[in-house]
Amino acid sequence: MSAYKKLSEHYKKISNFSHLSAICGWDAAAMMPSGGSESRGAAMAELSVHIHQLSTNPELQELFDKANSESLNINELASLREMKRSWEQATALPDDLVQAKSLAGSKCEHAWRSQRPDNDWDGFCKNFEEVVKLSQEEAQIRSEKTGLSPYDSMLDIYEPGVTTEQLNSIFGDIKTWLPDLTKRVQEKQASESYIQPTETYSTKEQNALGLEVMKTLGFDFNHGRLDISSHPFCGGTARDTRITTRYDENDFVQSLMGIVHETGHARYEQGLPLEFQGLPVGEARSMGIHESQSLFFEMQLGRSDEFIRYLAPLAAKHFSSNNQDVFAPDNLQKIYTRVKPDFIRVDADELTYPAHVILRYEIERDLINGNISFKDIPELWNLKMKEYLDIDTTGNYTNGCMQDIHWTDGAFGYFPSYTLGAMYAAQFMAAMKKDIDVSSCLNDMNLTPVFNWLSENIWTKASLLETNELVTSATGEGLNPSFFRQHLEGRYL
Repeated sequence: MSAYKKLSEHYKKISNFSHLSAICGWDAAAMMPSGGSESRGAAMAELSVHIHQLSTNPELQELFDKANSESLNINELASLREMKRSWEQATALPDDLVQAKSLAGSKCEHAWRSQRPDNDWDGFCKNFEEVVKLSQEEAQIRSEKTGLSPYDSMLDIYEPGVTTEQLNSIFGDIKTWLPDLTKRVQEKQASESYIQPTETYSTKEQNALGLEVMKTLGFDFNHGRLDISSHPFCGGTARDTRITTRYDENDFVQSLMGIVHETGHARYEQGLPLEFQGLPVGEARSMGIHESQSLFFEMQLGRSDEFIRYLAPLAAKHFSSNNQDVFAPDNLQKIYTRVKPDFIRVDADELTYPAHVILRYEIERDLINGNISFKDIPELWNLKMKEYLDIDTTGNYTNGCMQDIHWTDGAFGYFPSYTLGAMYAAQFMAAMKKDIDVSSCLNDMNLTPVFNWLSENIWTKASLLETNELVTSATGEGLNPSFFRQHLEGRYL
């Protein structure tokens, strides 16, 4: 058996254990009774160590050396590149750090579920301090291996090739025009009248509507399912895809768009090429590209006038409301494109969302680089919320710095992916419109050409191409943030 073949078989074994870890993680968030937290955390920590040991097997170095001299085709070379990248990421960390971080993250995340609604920052910090300490230790180790700054070495896990220097430039530019655009749009919308939903919309009704929309969006229910969790996510694997949302019976808008968003993630996963299943090259390219697919579904498609005209009669059908005028297409359009700075990132409108991401990026960048302490987060959070969104979060940890799940398990470097994803999504839509009449597809609710374009240009490419190569192949150029600004100005002005 060739060295490349041996490597492939080894990484498929790792993938099988990662599959189990993903499903255990989904179960912990969606199904597990609260009393199972401690034992589940220990089991998942043990599993994470086992996966890490497989990923750092000493024999892999020799196999990589031999595979480099073998005659491989272009796809096998890409696969070898991604296996080696995965190996380099894994070998940077010792087993005991992997286990300690998994245990600390599991403990912190589980406690956060009750500490957040209780506004208990002090209680949260007792666990969070350890997560930060271990994450800083990880970042320092990775930094010494890669030559990158500590934060850049963490960012590289989620966004290969992206640096703080690039993000500072991109986000710095956004901060020069986003506040004024937000103000202009709010002034424009102030003169628009609309009917705000005020009734109760049952979880059962919202769930039924969400399932019907998922079907329209092509979700494969034979290889996936929808559940409820405290924080919406897409988990599992490409052939066993689990998405979740959360329901507020006073607001059907957010849960539905959350479902549309997670369906975008799921369609990407379900569209990955089966021929590379179980190999790193068969996985999503980056978190930014992953977010581009969820935001393409939610923002580019889901909040378009045409899609809202499709939603209107469905909402009227599923909700037993005394005021059906709420579901008139024009009224829904105003609801779904309303711009109002608010506390919660996941509920933020399309225009103010980047401010939430930039705030988190700036805090986690300075935290991981050791320039601030975790104790500084509430004050910095409040200062930046006031500066970027004119919102005061003093003493409000629930809707402030404790609202997200990402930092509880040390996922530092993840947040920039959200706004990078929005930029990629806008650029993909602009390129798609050169090839197909997207508006007609939406008007006819025949989305097959749209999905075919995404499949051909994004989904089936998996990680065969580097991120910049993938974007250039699909759109003719690398990331160009101007498409994002043009999209926002075109929709809201």
